[in-house]
Amino acid sequence: MGIKSSSKPVRGYNIPLPRYTVGDYEKWKGDWELIDGIPYALASPSLKHQRLILYLAYLIERQLREEDECKDCIATIDTDYIVNEYTVLRPDIAVVCNEGGEKITKTPKVVIEVVSPSSKKMDEEIKPKIYSSEGVEYYLLAYPESGEMKGFSLKGGEYVPLNPKGDEIVLEISERCKVEIPLKLDWKV
Repeated sequence: MGIKSSSKPVRGYNIPLPRYTVGDYEKWKGDWELIDGIPYALASPSLKHQRLILYLAYLIERQLREEDECKDCIATIDTDYIVNEYTVLRPDIAVVCNEGGEKITKTPKVVIEVVSPSSKKMDEEIKPKIYSSEGVEYYLLAYPESGEMKGFSLKGGEYVPLNPKGDEIVLEISERCKVEIPLKLDWKV
């Protein structure tokens, strides 16, 4: 796999843009995502961002370990999700089932993105389109500043807001495996 050129000229100079592949991505230093062959640098996360990821991942992982029906599923943090030859995303948290490799290669059941000012457009507009087209059942957005959570479920190929049960969002990972996440996050840096 190498650099492939698109036929789109750069600002009228008739220079083909490179379209990078997973093979190229795997050679890069630093933190990146690759969307349709275009690299995007990931910003260094804040302390609040990282603490919220840790809190949510622990909350989810603990519930997955407590139920026998959930033992084949795990919560991952910042693990590459190889969508296709030209797209690699790095969800803040993903719940995957029956995955045995070093990277996520199967569609996650749940993806959670912690939204920061530098990731807002990507998390709220671009990534949901990719995740929904890949069949990710639940997409959650966590906001560290407000401590709030927004949850969406996939219906007819599009994300619709989840109906909370009381103060929680209930995610049905499988027929007998459920995870509950509070809408108002009680965490501290």
